[in-house]
Amino acid sequence: MSTQSQNNDAFAMYTQNVQKYFENVTKLTPQYFQSATELQNECMKTCQKTINATVSMQQEFAKKAGINTEIPDSAKTAIVDTNKQFVQASTVNNQMVKTAFEATVQNFKTFNDNVNAFAELNKNIIQTWVTPFTQTK
Repeated sequence: MSTQSQNNDAFAMYTQNVQKYFENVTKLTPQYFQSATELQNECMKTCQKTINATVSMQQEFAKKAGINTEIPDSAKTAIVDTNKQFVQASTVNNQMVKTAFEATVQNFKTFNDNVNAFAELNKNIIQTWVTPFTQTK
């Protein structure tokens, strides 16, 4: 088949364009994730700084106003225990999401490993269907 006729072939054109698309996406994806990670880090820093500044301001106000900020031991224990539960829940949630991602990646790998076998099976089925209708030379 000549280069000219290949370029006019719908399947060749489709394959070429899909390949160009995925080459581009492959180059852009790491940049996208880097940008998303940087945004997430800046959001966390902003939240932390905002909370720290707010607490500092409230602490200064309470000090100047003479407000007693002592916390009873039972309340202190409840606050610390609640925070431990939040941290633990966050850790468990992170592990569940990580496990789900790993399982999904493995499923894609398995599919990728088998896609050629599926395609070959489908080609054989098509050949079986078409054979009665093809002309012999």
